Amino acid sequence: MPAANVFAAGCASRVVLDHVTSKWGVLVIVALTETSLRWGELRRGIEGISEKMLAQTLRTLEADGLVHRDAQPTIPPRVDYSLTDRGHELAGHLLPLVRWVGVNAGDIVGGN
Repeated sequence: MPAANVFAAGCASRVVLDHVTSKWGVLVIVALTETSLRWGELRRGIEGISEKMLAQTLRTLEADGLVHRDAQPTIPPRVDYSLTDRGHELAGHLLPLVRWVGVNAGDIVGGN
């Protein structure tokens, strides 16, 4: 199967790129790389993300098949989020990028 033409305006890859390269999308995927987390754990771990944006990001990544939502019928309800196999594959590509950004961000923002 040929690769998608990411440069074509109508290519579905544009939608996927938008979802997985957004600031919050990347951070949620990276946060879930090692273990499943509950909504509150994600909210506390990703500083600056609003409740609305976290909920929206999780819904989008779940619809894309990158995040699995496991709702358990307990009282109170317990919902865990984890990466799917495809999500883990994506995380393997994102982690080097995030590491590079972490190493170079100070110089880039500082104008060096």
